Amino acid sequence: MTSIESIRREYERYPPSGLRRFTRWFTKRIPTRLYARALLIIIIPMVLLQSVVAFVFMERHWQTVTQRLSMAVTRDIAAIIDIINTYPQDQNYDQLIRIARERLELNIAIEPPGQLPAPRPKPFFSILDQILSEEITRQVQLPFWIDTVGNSNIVEVRIKLDDKILRVFAKRSQAYASNTHIFLLWMVGTSLVLLAIAILFLRGLVRPILQLTQAAESFGKGQRMPDDFRPRGADEVRRAGLAFIKMRERIERQLEQRTAMLSGVSHDLRTILTRFRLQLALVGDSPEIDSLNKDVDDMQNMLDSYLSFARGEAEEDVGSLSLSEIVGKVASDGRLRGATVTFSVDGEDLINVRPNAFSRLLTNLVANACRHADNVAIEAYNRGRWVSIIIDDDGPGIPPDAREDVFRPFYRLDVSRNLDESGTGLGLAIVRDIARSHGGDVTLSDSPMGGLRATVRLPA
Repeated sequence: MTSIESIRREYERYPPSGLRRFTRWFTKRIPTRLYARALLIIIIPMVLLQSVVAFVFMERHWQTVTQRLSMAVTRDIAAIIDIINTYPQDQNYDQLIRIARERLELNIAIEPPGQLPAPRPKPFFSILDQILSEEITRQVQLPFWIDTVGNSNIVEVRIKLDDKILRVFAKRSQAYASNTHIFLLWMVGTSLVLLAIAILFLRGLVRPILQLTQAAESFGKGQRMPDDFRPRGADEVRRAGLAFIKMRERIERQLEQRTAMLSGVSHDLRTILTRFRLQLALVGDSPEIDSLNKDVDDMQNMLDSYLSFARGEAEEDVGSLSLSEIVGKVASDGRLRGATVTFSVDGEDLINVRPNAFSRLLTNLVANACRHADNVAIEAYNRGRWVSIIIDDDGPGIPPDAREDVFRPFYRLDVSRNLDESGTGLGLAIVRDIARSHGGDVTLSDSPMGGLRATVRLPA
């Protein structure tokens, strides 16, 4: 608690900078999965690089090529104007129109004098309009009017001469770099091909990590590892998989050795206890002998409890269990102890647990509640990814500062709870051990009924 308070004071003393706030904001919004983040690592630099390359290249390409094409078209128009001014013809201009159409690929028309149309609004983004206007102004130096928007394939230019108006129709491709889309198609196409290759490699890279995660989760829940699990993928992932397999083997070997040792000790002690019982039976009946017999029974119960705690039901396989059935059975056993027990079950009925261990978990919690309370309520939920079981009672409860200590083996409460004489202090320790072997946990808190609330949360 002290560390949390110190962190809070430090945070208030030195508030996060703008960069740190942006980093936290950005971190919350990016994907959390490895596969998605790896794709972003590939896609974002590719998009930025191609965007910069496209902008720089296309800007230079459009501007340079369009300027040269517009310069050439304007030069042809200027040549036509020089011919008209140098060789005035009273008749028609058929030969000039033919030469312009066949040699220059320009359709021209010579009209009577008049006024040029009003300037049309310029487009928001048009290099052609700007460059062509600059070239006509520089080379022709006469009043003009251009239209680059009306017909997308034709550019119309009107130039006011002394006694006539020259109308010129040119193809848009003659004055504008119109093949830029080929570059864009190649760029986008190659990007998609590279992205598809990257996705294939990433899937092969992430799949072994996901398999290792599933194997670790199965082992953490006390389940068997997948049969097809073996180290795959990159060298680092293979080493992690081999390290996990060796760790699992060491843990299982240690548990087997511990269980075998305790089984041997229990067997030897049971032999001695059996000898005690025979000797006490030969002595006869007396209050002292009855007390000794009870002590022998208590020792037998303690040995059984120790051995069960050491085993932790780890050798039991996972199977399907009816949640409503087991909760109803535990509630019935609690009523036999003299308490009023109610229960409710909500959600999917079948759960995947180790049946005997899960039954013992509920039995221990409900038995403790019934031993110290008159009314007990059990609520079970199986929704989505988690199974939650809440047990409330109206007993004396447990002080908040001792709610973690009661899960330690052999810990007893002397004041708040009057444990029976046969208790070993292992009941709640076994409960938490079973819950954590399933990948869950057990917590204690205040109950709305006035006593203690025990909450069991296991992965579905």
